[in-house]
Amino acid sequence: MAVNREPQVFLFLSDILGKNIVDVTGQIIGHVYDLTAEIVEPYPLVTGLTLGSVRREKPLFLPWKKVVDLDENLVTGVNSINELASLNLRPGELLLRDDLLDKQVVDTDGAKIRRVNDLQFLETKNRLHLVHVDVGFRGLIRRVGMIKALDVLYQGLFDYRLPDQLISWKFVQPLLSPDLLRLNIAQNRLNQIHPADLADIIEDLDIRQRTAVFQSLDVETAAETLEETDPKIQVSLINDLNSEAASDIIEEMSLSEAADLLGDLPKAKAEGILNEMEQDIADDVKELLTHPEREAGGMMTKSYLSFRPHITAGEAMEEFRREAADVDLVYYVYVTDEEERLLGVITLRDLILAAPDKKLSAIMDERVISLKLNDKDDTIAEHFAKYAVTAIPVVDENDRMQGTIIFKNLLDVVAPHLGK
Repeated sequence: MAVNREPQVFLFLSDILGKNIVDVTGQIIGHVYDLTAEIVEPYPLVTGLTLGSVRREKPLFLPWKKVVDLDENLVTGVNSINELASLNLRPGELLLRDDLLDKQVVDTDGAKIRRVNDLQFLETKNRLHLVHVDVGFRGLIRRVGMIKALDVLYQGLFDYRLPDQLISWKFVQPLLSPDLLRLNIAQNRLNQIHPADLADIIEDLDIRQRTAVFQSLDVETAAETLEETDPKIQVSLINDLNSEAASDIIEEMSLSEAADLLGDLPKAKAEGILNEMEQDIADDVKELLTHPEREAGGMMTKSYLSFRPHITAGEAMEEFRREAADVDLVYYVYVTDEEERLLGVITLRDLILAAPDKKLSAIMDERVISLKLNDKDDTIAEHFAKYAVTAIPVVDENDRMQGTIIFKNLLDVVAPHLGK
């Protein structure tokens, strides 16, 4: 039978659902209940449809290659309904009506949660690709069959046509199960959203979706997002992971953030995670946990760079390049003696501009401001305000370097709505 289709046609899911399905003799064998699609890049490919007329435990499935015409009716190349088998979704396939319509998705371009009101397809060369998600009011009206009336009303009263609100599938992340979230996108689009925006999105989801989204992220993105998330939600997300998976994520967090999170977890859960962490990181976190949260010792991070005064700027820069990716603070480097007593501070700018053979003792600023381990949050805040620095080192009673407080760490404690 000859194919009677335009080379390229845009169709909406609402235009396809409910269509009568006819066989080669013109007999109606059912109507379209849903479409199946394989999640491929860049646009999912429709693989078939399910029939909504026969009462069975599993709906009947019609492969899309059997569709001949898609106009008033959906014309197939099958001789009878007996040729059709039951639906059996393959890995990477989903039901578009059941899994997407009226469900929440993430618009990764606008970093917002949107509700799917309709789906738009592009038909080319007998193939149907999902290209847009309709999130607008027009999509809702189209589904109830009143779009023509709405257009006439708007045109007559306002000389205006209500526009479609379409999001390209390239910017859509469905919120399904963790397995399907990992499977359906070659590079999970959520990883491309700024962690602060992603944290806002996660906080707006229900518990099931929140867990699915978080567990679909790569380890580094999960750690960055967790640092931006409300502490109560942090605890919930980590509690849903086994100790090994949780430790992988927490190891990527800043030490101060990791300590704060572990301090909020049940003791048994925290100990299980610490046992799975690398020993040196776990030891640093355990030390931070011994200090009250609102004191300098509880806010500091032990992940910073320090050098001896006889080191040259060139040697320090080489070390900086090797270690900077694994430390929380990179804007300052500190100069300490053999007993870790704090001697001075050097900004990264000054280090870069210094002659490579110049010793750090010659370029460091000896007027370094520091805090004691038991200094309270009000004292810490006063120091940041008075000296206009982005980090302040913490020393013990013998002026030995113990850590450094980054301004964000202070905000996380005294103004969490700003720090997160």
